Amino acid sequence: MLQPYACNPEASRGRRFAESYSTFRTPFQRDRDRIIHSSAFRRLKHKTQVFVEHEGDYYRTRLTHTIEVAQVARTIAGALGLNTDLAEAVALAHDLGHPPFGHTGEDALALLMEPYGGFDHNAQALRIVTRLERHYADFDGLNLTWETLEGIAKHNGPVAQPWNYALAEVNAQWDLELGTNASAEAQVAAVADDCAYNHHDLHDGLRAGLFTESDLCELPVLGECFATVDKLYPGLDPMRRRHEALRRVFGVMVEDVIAVAKNRLESLRPRHVDEIRAMQGPIIRFSKPLYQNIKAIKGFLFTRMYRAPSVVVERQRVTGIVNALFPLFLERPELLPEDWQADVARARAKGNSELARTVLDYVAGMTDRFAIQEHQRLFGAD
Repeated sequence: MLQPYACNPEASRGRRFAESYSTFRTPFQRDRDRIIHSSAFRRLKHKTQVFVEHEGDYYRTRLTHTIEVAQVARTIAGALGLNTDLAEAVALAHDLGHPPFGHTGEDALALLMEPYGGFDHNAQALRIVTRLERHYADFDGLNLTWETLEGIAKHNGPVAQPWNYALAEVNAQWDLELGTNASAEAQVAAVADDCAYNHHDLHDGLRAGLFTESDLCELPVLGECFATVDKLYPGLDPMRRRHEALRRVFGVMVEDVIAVAKNRLESLRPRHVDEIRAMQGPIIRFSKPLYQNIKAIKGFLFTRMYRAPSVVVERQRVTGIVNALFPLFLERPELLPEDWQADVARARAKGNSELARTVLDYVAGMTDRFAIQEHQRLFGAD
């Protein structure tokens, strides 16, 4: 049973290109399935989360991260009486626009694209699902519902100005009401993202030897979870101890979100999803005490993991790869594959900005390994 403030698939605002209604799947289920079957989704397998894809088989990639986010989103949405299919669809699509090498690659491309309308992975995800996926006979993109597109655009909050050309282009074609909140389902996807990466980055950082369990025991929430495990299972094998404690951290975050959301929803009693959109701030969020604790954990991860010396060295290396590939393709777009040349010709006819966006689409779509291989092929660099 869906709550009245949930997104009801039968009341969806529809798709930009009209399609017949599926006999077996709701519109949001079809969105989820199209995202899973997209080329961009498959490429997440070989894109960086924190560690570059080739550094180890046990570290998360964008794909494994996305699957974890989708699982958490379904759990939270189900507990709150929201539409689990829409929450899952937004979660599965939220990182489609990430370039190779994660946020390092995004930072490099953002600087390179400053003269041409900028770069943002959320906006690029919209461009992928509305234009760059070209598998269907009747339309470019995936022809997702308005609600899923809204969730991709606004899951991190309202967008004051669609400064990015990709976001502005989609919004001009179909008003996503960027100045309002997203649906509760999309907000769930955003919080699920926080829960997932805070949990698994601790796992991956431990595996990489960037910090120890003793370091984590000094942090809020983590110290209590490790102490609970030690009390319940004295002398537990170190790897089991680590996993048992971190899964409890995961549980603390998810249970906190559900409890806070239930209390707020019962207090405010919204009767429609548009009331969720019109609220001052998100309704799905952490409690204030846990939010402060998570800030402390994020600060620790930033210093000890994201800016660890070994990670910084790799960041510099992959930034050099992006900084070499993009200008080369912009200067010599004939180096792009044959099936991109029609796009190149159309872009050239419209000017340098459009050509830069076409080159960006190509480079941002690369996996880590393909970007490294292309750099080696074109520059002879190891």
